Amino acid sequence: MTIHASEAVPEEFREEVEHLREQVCALHSELIRWNLVTWTSGNISARVPGADLMVIKPSGVSYDDLAPDDMAVCDLYGRVVEGRRKPSSDTSSHAHIYRARPDVGAVAHTHSPYATAWAARGEAIPCAITAMADEFGGDIPVGPLALIGGDDIGQGVVTTLEGHRSPAVLMRGHGVFTVGADARDAVKAAVMCEDVARTVHIARQGGPLRRLPQEHIDALHHRYQNVYGQ
Repeated sequence: MTIHASEAVPEEFREEVEHLREQVCALHSELIRWNLVTWTSGNISARVPGADLMVIKPSGVSYDDLAPDDMAVCDLYGRVVEGRRKPSSDTSSHAHIYRARPDVGAVAHTHSPYATAWAARGEAIPCAITAMADEFGGDIPVGPLALIGGDDIGQGVVTTLEGHRSPAVLMRGHGVFTVGADARDAVKAAVMCEDVARTVHIARQGGPLRRLPQEHIDALHHRYQNVYGQ
């Protein structure tokens, strides 16, 4: 049942909520474009700045059928505040990440094939190429096996990322969760995670991998995060 705007989102946040609904909806097409999801799996959410609210994909809706109005607005305990559709089954985990990490503005979840293969092995992706040092600042870590439905996955994501510069975590036997300052950052991290997972997997077929020296990783990460680009 749709909850009317006057009963749900405070008027001061209405414009931002509608903007985020459009942005989060549009970014789901990037998950398809980069082959990060299959059928209706995967989701993106974004925190509403200044409010204890988030915007998240609805559960089980085809990407081709998604519209901005389908995006659910929930509080940071996963309770629906406004929306015409049921939110993602991962909503409680997204909410836990936002509660535990005030610096996180968005979360993306995918089952991209190469990264998920590393997750199936329960194996971190070693930082063996400069692109990993740039984006992830080191290895991409593995989190624990956790079941969908509650906030167990979110707890695993938060705990695993403690002490890591990586915006991505491979949840054992499941898939990839990425975080970012905004939804575009979280999706970019998911795209890059799959890219390096594939490259490092291919490289390993030729023999043992050699991790980059830590001082080089640190220097590359600093340059990319603070100097590279406009």
